[in-house]
Amino acid sequence: MTEPQDDSPPQGHQTRTGRTATGARKAAAKNPRSRAREFALQALYQYQVGGNDATAIDLFTRDLSGFHKADAVHYDALLHGCIREAAVQDALMEPLLDRSMERISPIERAVLWIGIYEMRHCPDVPWRVVLNEAIELAKEFGGTDGHKYVNGLLNSLAPTLRPAEVEADRAKKKPAA
Repeated sequence: MTEPQDDSPPQGHQTRTGRTATGARKAAAKNPRSRAREFALQALYQYQVGGNDATAIDLFTRDLSGFHKADAVHYDALLHGCIREAAVQDALMEPLLDRSMERISPIERAVLWIGIYEMRHCPDVPWRVVLNEAIELAKEFGGTDGHKYVNGLLNSLAPTLRPAEVEADRAKKKPAA
């Protein structure tokens, strides 16, 4: 006789609605801007690894399944802005790196480009949202601990790139004297 199957999660294990086993958000739980970041990440990866032309990458990416659900305007800004400002963004990162730029994974580098670009040019996106979105991208597409590296680097850059916003956040957290 076979024993009945128990489909409940193991004791002490919580299930998360809208999350994959790695903790990344499921596709259905993503908003158009999050999807735009994902497509921009894929395109920036192609740019770095394949050395392809931005226009060709853009045309290819727009033809991918699910692109119609992405915020195309935000995708455009991220892809073309990150490529245009790659040297500036690398220069902002470089003093904080614990290794040479060549040893940074192309995925983490693209995630960092997106995060830095949004912190510099998208004031409508709160810095904490930029940080969380970058961490989500790194969890979903990057290496095992890539999200920790992205978190540390963007957290270090935030006071320089969004000084008033970061200071206001810190002031809220300090207990009143």
